Amino acid sequence: MFRAESVVPVRMRRVAVVAPEPALRETLVRIAEAGCVEIDLAVDGGGPSVRRGPAASRLQRLRAGPGPAVLSAAPPDLDALEREGRADLLAGEAQLEERLGGAVRHGAVAALAGWCPEAEVEATAARIAGAGGALVPLPTPRGVDPPTLLTGAAEGPPDRRPRTVRRSFTPLVTTYGTVPYADLDPTLPAGIAYVVMFGLMFGDAGHGLLLVALALVLRAGRPRRAAALRPLWPFVAAAGLASALAGLAYGEFFGPTGVLPVLWLAPLDEPTRLLTAAVGLGAVLLALAYGAGIVNRLREGGPAAALYATSGVAGAAVYLGLAALAGSVWLGQAVYGVVGAAVVAVGLAFAGVGVYAGTAGGAGGAVQTGVQLFDAVVRIGSNVVSFARLAAFGLTHAALGAIVWDGTTSSAGRGPAGVAVATLVFLLGNALAFALEALVAGVQALRLEFYELFSRLFESEGRPFSPWRPPVQHLTGPAGGTGASEARATTGRGPVRKEEA
Repeated sequence: MFRAESVVPVRMRRVAVVAPEPALRETLVRIAEAGCVEIDLAVDGGGPSVRRGPAASRLQRLRAGPGPAVLSAAPPDLDALEREGRADLLAGEAQLEERLGGAVRHGAVAALAGWCPEAEVEATAARIAGAGGALVPLPTPRGVDPPTLLTGAAEGPPDRRPRTVRRSFTPLVTTYGTVPYADLDPTLPAGIAYVVMFGLMFGDAGHGLLLVALALVLRAGRPRRAAALRPLWPFVAAAGLASALAGLAYGEFFGPTGVLPVLWLAPLDEPTRLLTAAVGLGAVLLALAYGAGIVNRLREGGPAAALYATSGVAGAAVYLGLAALAGSVWLGQAVYGVVGAAVVAVGLAFAGVGVYAGTAGGAGGAVQTGVQLFDAVVRIGSNVVSFARLAAFGLTHAALGAIVWDGTTSSAGRGPAGVAVATLVFLLGNALAFALEALVAGVQALRLEFYELFSRLFESEGRPFSPWRPPVQHLTGPAGGTGASEARATTGRGPVRKEEA
């Protein structure tokens, strides 16, 4: 079922963590266990506070490099931690000191401000209430954008995390940058567009099924060295499925082996048709990107920003007008050309107003506006043509498959030795084609995603949501160093083994 929340970043709420001074430490420990609150740090001279607490000073004396921080649930013996070289627990205490130092105190009550996903506010408030603390919702300050957490990010308790498919697509967006809080969340559309483009360039049913098999291996946690890639298995499986479907359309199964009939076109036989389809797909994707860009500009700055931006209504008008001009040439209909020219002129006029408003004005501003408008028109043309690489690399993949298959068949008719050579050529050739083309198609699909599509979606960058969630160690013995007989560490993401802490 469609939900509006699925197309925008997670809704954030400005909150205050309030607690009596004696209960502040335990309240913050429970905040760390919840793992879904970003606490504002005290600043000094434009950066984090440089005043060091006792734990930070001891950590500095240990000269320990950057490492994992573990927070002790009970106040530890800092001298014992220093003697035992427990840099992890000292680092956790140093983080706690940093947040305690940023608290605003009024009498016996202390408070810290921060951000929390709106859906987690109630549960987090209930968690810290047992320690005597409270989580108080606050109005969002004017001129301050909340941090961004995409719906696909793996945050929060396991039972509230997003579906695996969405989470596997998230790196596509986060690798490009942090989505502004006001913008749409492009995770699912970006993932779908990527796998479709990848499939067109890597169109072979056999190679696609190999990718699906690789995805299933990743899902099983094999090999262990690649365990960190396990969450990406749905992404790899989707790319493999798209490649297999394109291979069915092309009639390619480990090359033109004749195992599959051609359902749509054979790339090497109809390159012009494939090129036309690739450019047409690119034109549709660009139109969708302009539509999302209009919505983003509207959410960021209101109707004026949406109307005058080159990635808003003005830019979309130029794009559609140029498409109409191209259609008039293609179809030989002059009326399309007249309408297209008029739409381009209107779009450039509005875009010019927006660009000029951002200059210093005068003759210099007019020249700068003209240059930027010319660049916008040229970029539209080059961006559309850039999608021709979908056909170009699809042809390359098909050509490599044909070369391997020709080498296989020419060797197979030369007796038993020829069969052995043919088998070797087929296996090694397909392994080389698979590895090389998977890399090339993956990089080229990413390039199209970033430069042609995302450049129209985003005009600025947001700030990522960074909740404070060090593992919390609960000692069964007296608080202090490692003399405790047993410990367990927890975070908002569930239990953490002692050796991980």
